[in-house]
Amino acid sequence: MTAEFVIQTRALSKRFFAVQALDNVEVAVRQGEIHALVGENGAGKSTLGKIISGIIRPDTGDLIVKGRSVAYASPRDALIDGITTITQEISLSGKQTVLQNVLLGQEDAHGGVLDFRRMQRRYDDIRALTGFDIDPQTRVNMLRMADQKKVEVMQAIARDAQVIIMDEPTAMLSGEETALFLKTVRHLKGMGLTIIYVSHFLREVLDLADTVTIMRNGQVVRTAPTRDETVETLVTAMLGKSVAQMYPPKRFSPPDAPVMLEVMGMQSSVFQGIDLTIHAGEILGLAGLVGSGRSRLVRTIFGAEDISGGSLRVGGAAFMPKTPQDAIRAGLYMLPESRKEQGLLLKQSVQLNITLPHLSDVTSFGGVIDSKRELHGIDDLIKALDIRVGSPTTRIRNLSGGNQQKALFGKWLFKRPKVLIIDEPTRGIDVGAKQAIYELIARLAAEGMAILVVSSEIEEVLGLCHRVLVMRRGQIVTELGEADGTLTEDNIMRAAFGTEAAQRVDG
Repeated sequence: MTAEFVIQTRALSKRFFAVQALDNVEVAVRQGEIHALVGENGAGKSTLGKIISGIIRPDTGDLIVKGRSVAYASPRDALIDGITTITQEISLSGKQTVLQNVLLGQEDAHGGVLDFRRMQRRYDDIRALTGFDIDPQTRVNMLRMADQKKVEVMQAIARDAQVIIMDEPTAMLSGEETALFLKTVRHLKGMGLTIIYVSHFLREVLDLADTVTIMRNGQVVRTAPTRDETVETLVTAMLGKSVAQMYPPKRFSPPDAPVMLEVMGMQSSVFQGIDLTIHAGEILGLAGLVGSGRSRLVRTIFGAEDISGGSLRVGGAAFMPKTPQDAIRAGLYMLPESRKEQGLLLKQSVQLNITLPHLSDVTSFGGVIDSKRELHGIDDLIKALDIRVGSPTTRIRNLSGGNQQKALFGKWLFKRPKVLIIDEPTRGIDVGAKQAIYELIARLAAEGMAILVVSSEIEEVLGLCHRVLVMRRGQIVTELGEADGTLTEDNIMRAAFGTEAAQRVDG
């Protein structure tokens, strides 16, 4: 063990019944670095993090912290050594103030009475150290998600944490909140803290981390400086196959395929003169930078934002949605960008989440739900989508991110749409689950469904879509197609940044 390593594992192994979660894992984390752990679900990265933080104990092997072998019996033992964890789920008390949360378990008191003046001074010291200007008297549940994450960081600082394990910390954050949080992580590194960063977001890892350890099937594939890695090399190491192999072959719809969605001259407070068409069996992509208008455009088509002019047709029939219910009745469904905030009721069952928009289709005369009919449809979907769940009555929050996303698809496939809009189809799920989603989207298109995909991952629109419309500042600036060879990453980026003239095209 050299002095530069704050944490090291030697031949660490852990088995859960028949599953070998870790198999002779050896990892060394340097003092003051951001060290990422990547791998698909089941690779062992979270298990490794839980052993380091004292949540679980290994079966065999050694955990060495600051030069000495340790055997933590609880997270409190790890915290004594300056190790703590921040997970994707907020673990704060929402009804208490920021100050109360930051100093939870670290309160100052005299004779059993809290010394609020001293606590305020300690909070001010932490605020000055981190640069986080958050009102200490604000209740945590009144803060936006990114600021709640900052409170968790301040809590870790108050507990004298020197190593912070972050397990999927940005999975529930929006794009803007993620950017703010990553700035926070870099600031912590600048303060000399060591960060162990577990994430499915590979570009995020490459931009943020100094070192990355790639895991597969409970074993370490390799550890390397991130400057020596790319998304392609990470995926190949994680899956044993290349990025290109993740995407199913593209099957083009026939030339006479009917138009399933037609948007002509659509206007709103944001858009002017939007035109697009999608044919049966076609996957059309929307690409562009954050703020280009991609998500707002599909929300407008879905009736979630107001339309002031133009015309729309679904399946050849005139269509002017005032609400999402109008779109659903017309056969146009939409999977939102955030499954946890906009798409699913996490405390409810898989069964309720899937059938909620379609209760009229499983309700018999008199308004009584036909349970046999409902369960038959759900069972068929669970099998078809390969949702890994023991029972339809399982609460959806107990599923992995990939299975939650499949359940969200199930919600909109219980009654099949004519047009399916998918905003960020694989956000927050591992690369193995991504492949399953890609195969599902390709299969739906092959069955004749018209699909509109919004994605911030260029590889995704390149790998999935037949055509791509690129947006910039609320306008469609160019169309790129697989058939004519114009659908390339370079062309998408040039159009998105406006680095060369791009002729706007109709639908």
